[in-house]
Amino acid sequence: MPRRLLVTSALPYANGSIHFGHLVEYIQTDIWVRFQKMRGHEVHYVCADDTHGTAIMLRAEKEGITAEALIDRVWAEHKRDFDGFLVAFDNYYSTHADETRTLSEDIYRKLRDRGLIDVRSVEQFYDPVKSMFLPDRFIKGECPKCGAKDQYGDSCEVCGSTYSPTDLKNPYSVVSGATPVRKASDHYFFRLSHEDCQRFLKNWTQTGEHLQEEARNKIREWFDQGLNDWDISRDAPYFGFEIPDAPGKYFYVWLDAPIGYLGSFRNLANMRGLDFDAFAKPGSDTEMVHFIGKDILYFHALFWPAMLEFAGFRTPTQVFAHGFLTVNGEKMSKTRGTFITAGSYLTLGLDPEWLRYYYAAKLGPTMEDIDLNLDDFMARVNSDLVGKYVNIASRAAGFIAKRFEGKLAAGEESAAVRALRSRAETIAGHYDQREYAKALREIMAAADEVNQFVDQEKPWDLAKQPENAARLHWVCSQAVEAFRLLTLYLKPVLPAVAARVETFLGIAPLAWEHAAAALPEGHRIDAYRHLMTRIDPKQIEALLEANKESLRPTADAHSQQRHAQHQETVVTQEAPAATPAPAEPGKFVPAPIAPTITIDDFMKIDLRVARVVKAEHVEGAEKLIKLTLDIGSETRQVFAGIKAHYDPTKIEGRLVLMVANLQPRKMRFGESQGMILAASGEDTGVYLLDVDSGAEPGMRAK
Repeated sequence: MPRRLLVTSALPYANGSIHFGHLVEYIQTDIWVRFQKMRGHEVHYVCADDTHGTAIMLRAEKEGITAEALIDRVWAEHKRDFDGFLVAFDNYYSTHADETRTLSEDIYRKLRDRGLIDVRSVEQFYDPVKSMFLPDRFIKGECPKCGAKDQYGDSCEVCGSTYSPTDLKNPYSVVSGATPVRKASDHYFFRLSHEDCQRFLKNWTQTGEHLQEEARNKIREWFDQGLNDWDISRDAPYFGFEIPDAPGKYFYVWLDAPIGYLGSFRNLANMRGLDFDAFAKPGSDTEMVHFIGKDILYFHALFWPAMLEFAGFRTPTQVFAHGFLTVNGEKMSKTRGTFITAGSYLTLGLDPEWLRYYYAAKLGPTMEDIDLNLDDFMARVNSDLVGKYVNIASRAAGFIAKRFEGKLAAGEESAAVRALRSRAETIAGHYDQREYAKALREIMAAADEVNQFVDQEKPWDLAKQPENAARLHWVCSQAVEAFRLLTLYLKPVLPAVAARVETFLGIAPLAWEHAAAALPEGHRIDAYRHLMTRIDPKQIEALLEANKESLRPTADAHSQQRHAQHQETVVTQEAPAATPAPAEPGKFVPAPIAPTITIDDFMKIDLRVARVVKAEHVEGAEKLIKLTLDIGSETRQVFAGIKAHYDPTKIEGRLVLMVANLQPRKMRFGESQGMILAASGEDTGVYLLDVDSGAEPGMRAK
């Protein structure tokens, strides 16, 4: 049956470049949208730049321009990169728009009238120099748990602790360097803990097919922990929309960001004469489908559906969450050149469909992370796309043009083509269920069969035998028909190649229904032109070099902070005077020696040799690895903030040192029963301390 779909991808924050991690989501969504359109469904794919917040305001101030000028510039950069990777939005808009403002105010008022908005006094850190309240990630200080310096206001990157900014020792503002003061202010909260919200969400998240099973399991954990009310306001100065009837109070960026989906669609509806209410209000047969990263599942599976439900809007039909991207098995790194921007890839002239194909070959319907292995990337693209797929056309089309005036022959379909045509619905089912890796395996298995057919028939030998001209004509025509079908199946992934093939074959844009029948006898094709080149290893080397960033001075480390929820880069003023003086680029600067302790103080620490029995990623944790440690007499569970530096599979069996008598600490992911030792410095990475072979788990370090 025909479907009517409103599809969205998460909104990229307007304070940084699009990178390879972002592209996992937009390519995944674009493939699904293109497939649905090929099936004949009505699909509207919308997105927008997420444009509000403190970080935008501060960056614009630093650059000496207005926030509006900054977001306009970044929008153009984002749109350029998306276009370059063939992500075909029906509308790419901005949340800083009248449509989003009006919808935000409407939804807020309806929630307020339902009694779901509460006003409370909140004490926060306040920057007395900049006269502004400081978000968590704009405050740094010493970790209250382990004492590590220069840690963010919400979590420690050394020991993995989470805490409130007011728990930090010796805090300072990363905006001005000043010591923040505590100051109270009225904040507005969405009452997610209200019994109506809880009742609705328990039903919505745990029934039907709104979420993947692993997402439902995660949400059950959140219900067990208890849902907290959501602070939806920020104080001036702030770049955003002012809350109605609340002067000086602004909607927190996370409130109007998802509403930006509807704002972008309303803008599209106004341009195309579409029925906005049919997609935005309950009661119609339309669908609203969101593609998101698993790190923002909480907002899209709890806050967002509840906001929509109690404001009289339709709730999402499905929320598809995906995992993160690693490169060569590790977190993306600027020092290794693997924090790769979309713009650098395009500027160097690499084919965007290489990456689209490789991502699709890795993607499934789960929240599992995927890895971009650059050696495998080259091998798979060169083998599958050039060696198998494009090779079919290059081997057959030339004979059609030279010997048969470009016209295709009639005749009974070969077994290879019949088998290929019969795969259409299987491949369609894989695309629909976001089983892209399965779809491509099916397609490439068929390409192997077609190549075997060509190898068996040997058209190059037939061409030498005039009496076999008819056979040559039929064989090459069958190969061209097979190539057309393969192109149809690959079109959601390779839209530009498909467009060139449509021109080469002289056919209308391929739709899924075109798999049912072959091109007619006598159909004329154009002369074959090369469709895709192989990846040269030198291109990958150039890409890594272009994205490589040398280690920066310590002081400069304070000039780029990561906004936890928007993955943004924030340019701030210089660090406080207490920061060590800058060193030469790349040179390690030791921290000052800590105050002297006695031997008795040291002996209180029970350092034990431990063997890593098991190491595994922690779902939902950006920095942590879960370790199971054998310390001789027992095993311990420890969470270590080393995910960015170590592959879990490569540290199993290793001997490490741990603090065995550290008080256990309850974390969101479980109890951590100790701490392992590692060396680190500002911007130098983390290095686990080795224990010589011969030592046994449980031995005490003295």
